[in-house]
Amino acid sequence: MRIITGTARGRKLITLEGMDVRPTPDKIKESLFNIIQFDIPGRKFLDLFAGSGQIGLEALSRGAESCVFVDASKRSIDIIEKNIATCGFENESKVVNAESVMYIRRTPDMFDIAFLDPPYRQGLIEQVLPQVAERMNKGGTIICEHPVDEEIPEEAGSFRKFREYKYGKIILTTYKSAEE
Repeated sequence: MRIITGTARGRKLITLEGMDVRPTPDKIKESLFNIIQFDIPGRKFLDLFAGSGQIGLEALSRGAESCVFVDASKRSIDIIEKNIATCGFENESKVVNAESVMYIRRTPDMFDIAFLDPPYRQGLIEQVLPQVAERMNKGGTIICEHPVDEEIPEEAGSFRKFREYKYGKIILTTYKSAEE
């Protein structure tokens, strides 16, 4: 696993071993960033269910102003902090060891881009998506990674499904504000 492009291009990232983790494959990560590439510079990014932090780190490498990494696992938080140091993004990063639903309900932070990649088939997107929509700045984008056989809501707050991108057994679903 590595940073694909930007200021930290080529930096190798570490991840947890075992069946509890499911890093986003490079092909899907590259596709994700092709979708949002022009929206990233200067924006505030949320990597919810961050795992190794690779998505938020890629966003920072491509010019995001800041990124909040949220994960409930202390082991994942340790990995995220090591990967942030490897990439040199300590000043642009905020790492939060918290259950994602509770974090998003309590945070005063606002975001421009949010990436949600929760454990599959546990109903977490449905739980957290409405709260994430409330924490988005005008013109924001929410991206959810989920398996093709998992239905997710058509809307959340003022956000509506905008587009779906299918990659084998995985879908990236983007949401945009219906007010725009």
